[in-house]
Amino acid sequence: MTPSPIPGLPPAAADRRQVILAKAQELEATFLAEMLAHAGLGDLQGGFGGGAGEAQFASFLRQEQARLMVDGGGIGLAEMIFNTLMEADHAHNA
Repeated sequence: MTPSPIPGLPPAAADRRQVILAKAQELEATFLAEMLAHAGLGDLQGGFGGGAGEAQFASFLRQEQARLMVDGGGIGLAEMIFNTLMEADHAHNA
């Protein structure tokens, strides 16, 4: 049996917390990527844009930038989602 990464919690509960946190961060990154797209980040600039290739891969760049924003602390959305999901999980398991 592997030791619990979070002191005081059984390994299964600690693993569940990690999965929920990862999903909350993924959701925040997706939200931020969409907001960056709507803000015009990655739009082609004038005649020197990269054409169709740039347009196709701009979403990958925005998603990675959003993920880095979340890794740097984000806007707090992942934390709110995580807390809400944990409360719902505790209510369901109680």
